[in-house]
Amino acid sequence: MVDTLIHNARIRTMDPTAPVADWVLIRGGVIASIGRGAPPDARDKIDAGGRLVLPGFQDAHVHLLSGGLDLATAAYLYDAVSADDLLATLRAHAAAKPNLPVVLGSGWQPGHFGDHNLTAALLDQAVSDRPVVIYDSSFHNACLNSRALEMAGVQDMADPPNGHIVRDAQGRATGMLHEEVIPVVVNRLPGLTDDHWMQGLHAAQVHANRHGITGVLDPRVTDLEARIYARALAEDALTLRVAGAALVTEADTPDTAVARLAALRAAHPGPEFHVQSAKFFMDGVYENRTAANLRAYADAAAGNAPCMFTADATNALFTALDAARFAIHVHVIGDAAARRALDGLQAARAANGPWPAQHQLAHLQLVDPADFARLQDLATANIQPLWACFDPTIPDIALDMIGPDRWPEVYAFRRMLDAGAEWCLSSDWAVSTLNPFEIIETAITRKAPVAGNPKGPFFADQALTVQECVQGYTVNAARACWREHFTGMLRPGFSADLIVLDRDILACPAPEISGTQVLLTLF
Repeated sequence: MVDTLIHNARIRTMDPTAPVADWVLIRGGVIASIGRGAPPDARDKIDAGGRLVLPGFQDAHVHLLSGGLDLATAAYLYDAVSADDLLATLRAHAAAKPNLPVVLGSGWQPGHFGDHNLTAALLDQAVSDRPVVIYDSSFHNACLNSRALEMAGVQDMADPPNGHIVRDAQGRATGMLHEEVIPVVVNRLPGLTDDHWMQGLHAAQVHANRHGITGVLDPRVTDLEARIYARALAEDALTLRVAGAALVTEADTPDTAVARLAALRAAHPGPEFHVQSAKFFMDGVYENRTAANLRAYADAAAGNAPCMFTADATNALFTALDAARFAIHVHVIGDAAARRALDGLQAARAANGPWPAQHQLAHLQLVDPADFARLQDLATANIQPLWACFDPTIPDIALDMIGPDRWPEVYAFRRMLDAGAEWCLSSDWAVSTLNPFEIIETAITRKAPVAGNPKGPFFADQALTVQECVQGYTVNAARACWREHFTGMLRPGFSADLIVLDRDILACPAPEISGTQVLLTLF
């Protein structure tokens, strides 16, 4: 084995027993030794130039494969602010991708588009001879053109559980779909090949590695994702480690869920790709009015949404999966969804006793004050701090639905940590940026990292420290991904996953963190 020495470095190991070092010696991909003072000799040497070295970051909630597929195949709609913008982008993309069986787009913003102005008739103006599917920035809504509606037979479909087909006054599908009807419809359209998905995975890994990410947790794994990740592993094409949370749906029973997930876990034991979690969507999103609140929405339309699993189903599924030693990873947006998930985890704990499961509640947009302290015993707060700010350009319809009197309970991360919750940071890419440094800056400033941002911080007292953010992307993220025994810190015997940064994010002014460049990623 050839030794590689990284020296002249300011290393923050995240190992509490030896937190700082000047050099690290790597042998066979593993840290052989690490220390201060004069370094040992090695054939290959990397002079870090006195720069900051950290463990490789891990994103514990990122849709790596589907986000990569967007990079490789979908029109980029995030910047569209008008129908003309959206149509022009779709036309250009369709012309540039003539061989794809379906025209894909992603990222339209619910603050600009929605049920009221985004329809099949509009999309037909861009493309009418091929099926079109465009997802919003949350991926909980999609709009289809007329060709796609016809091919999928949407007009004659009934709403499935937890899904909704938007219809006009005459009962005709407008083209807009919400939540769980989307995969049902998309599965009726021409599909992309596994080679397309592999291209997407490659694009996603390049994107992630460039930002210092050496491990992820993909929080929505089905047979398709498992097949592609397994193929990449077999072809030695993984440049980061993947943990998978296998999807559990309303149609599952405890027996079917445990059997399916157990088979996936046995087939993919890791460490490079392993399935160790069960994923639940306990509610949807405010943007299509499917977030589950404890009281009615505060905007003029009012109303509310139910949790996607009943209390009885939640308790039974959580208890069975916990007993089978799966981590439970739950999407929760509204405070009713958070409470339902916590109640389910408490039922599982009562039935099975405690174990180091790393159950996680992801997003936690709105949490009732009575539930902050419950996180400490039951679940890791898997948070996306990029959203904890006033958006400088896009209307935030979610805040209108929540109401100003409850804004202090929105993304209240400091209250969670002060109540004893364990935490990890993540991106939810492709819903938002994957860049951890933009996310860290926002966690600290509670402002979007935009030049000339005209809006003040969103409850600055809920900010995290930079040290908490780095811990949330390293040690704590490794634990959330069930990799803490060999990743997440730099110590002898651990994998030599590390990054070299162009600035010291632990010391520089917070508004400079988002500009950080990763000069070297080792995996």
